[in-house]
Amino acid sequence: MTLRHLLLSGIVGSTAYGLARAGSDVDRLGLFAAPTEELHGLHTPKESHVTTAPDRTLHEAAKWCRLALGGNPTAMELVWLPDELYEVRTPLGEELIGIRASFLSARRVRAAYLGYATQQFRRLEGRAEGPLAPEAGRRIAKHARHLKRLCHQGLELYTTGRLTIRVENPDEYHDFGERVAADPSVALPLLRFYENAFDERATVLSEHPDEAPAEAWLRRVRAHFYVPDAPVGPSAAVPGGQS
Repeated sequence: MTLRHLLLSGIVGSTAYGLARAGSDVDRLGLFAAPTEELHGLHTPKESHVTTAPDRTLHEAAKWCRLALGGNPTAMELVWLPDELYEVRTPLGEELIGIRASFLSARRVRAAYLGYATQQFRRLEGRAEGPLAPEAGRRIAKHARHLKRLCHQGLELYTTGRLTIRVENPDEYHDFGERVAADPSVALPLLRFYENAFDERATVLSEHPDEAPAEAWLRRVRAHFYVPDAPVGPSAAVPGGQS
């Protein structure tokens, strides 16, 4: 994959959230377009490319759309980044940002964000009893920060239709992480609070996402990256076909 196929890419993760500390990794997320003609053969191109040096995940345009329509929190943040965090922002990427609200739906936002937060809590519950090694404590604190962030961002999307990537008070998240590392049960009241908040607060989102803008955008992407084959010569004519 060459750089010209990248449509949108930016810095995500703890740096984007404002939660990075000394030694934190810098994570990047982006989407690319496979050459259109490669989608029609027996073996279609890989839909995701993940590297660790640097830490970067790239999804093919169609896969990213499916993830976003499903409410995937990691995919969704790519189209809500602050301007300064984008490293690649093509016209087609700009169009995608422009239709970001159409990917949202009440049911899927709730299921995805609360679901991911619950997964983080299960990881906290699974910690071993007794003294923790420093690395284990840092890992638990990180899971706790993500639990709190996912709950907050999910409820914001659900009630306002907007997503703020950078958290308002990073120290609050780090303090929460340290308290949970010492006692994982501290996370349960927060999770229950947000479960109740989703039940009680009104949503501005429709029940289902609007797939039409994504479909139209993806077709524009396919047209843009379509390179017609060379004209078929006489020797390649189909037997019995019309001349």
